[in-house]
Amino acid sequence: MLTVRQVARKLSCADGAEIAEAALVLPLVFMLLLGIVWFGRAFNIYSTIQQAAQQGAIVAARSTCATCGDTASLDTAVASTVGAVMQASSIDPTLIPVNSSAPMPFSCLNPTVPLTCPVSGNISICRQALLNSPLPANQTAQCGTIVSFQYPFQFYLPFTSLNLQKITLSAQAQSRMEN
Repeated sequence: MLTVRQVARKLSCADGAEIAEAALVLPLVFMLLLGIVWFGRAFNIYSTIQQAAQQGAIVAARSTCATCGDTASLDTAVASTVGAVMQASSIDPTLIPVNSSAPMPFSCLNPTVPLTCPVSGNISICRQALLNSPLPANQTAQCGTIVSFQYPFQFYLPFTSLNLQKITLSAQAQSRMEN
């Protein structure tokens, strides 16, 4: 059993090394944890915009709908579908910039001609796109839609080179058209 004098003697010879070590290690551990949180958020946003692009491609590939007759789905329906998926994860769809790296797929009707894809709400929507380009021998062309867009993400990691760095996350999805 330790007496009060023995405890006081042990405490009096402590030179503060533990405090100095904690002062050095705790900020590094804190920065590591902050990095994990921000990279996790970036991955969450990336997976959400990929899901939004996939849902948009599915809507764009539908050639008919039961309640609206035999009309093609509108580009605004694709943009609203993408926006709804993003809003479900608390991601602002109005931050989607003009898509400067839209795909240049080939036309399904003429595989040698590249398509020009319309942009709706900064979302590129390519219909009648050749999905299996270049076309392998003895294989039929697969036609479909390609939906693509980009989304900005900004890191907040103070005291690092990543602080306030913006990266652009790209999303692209394709869906085959069924006849």
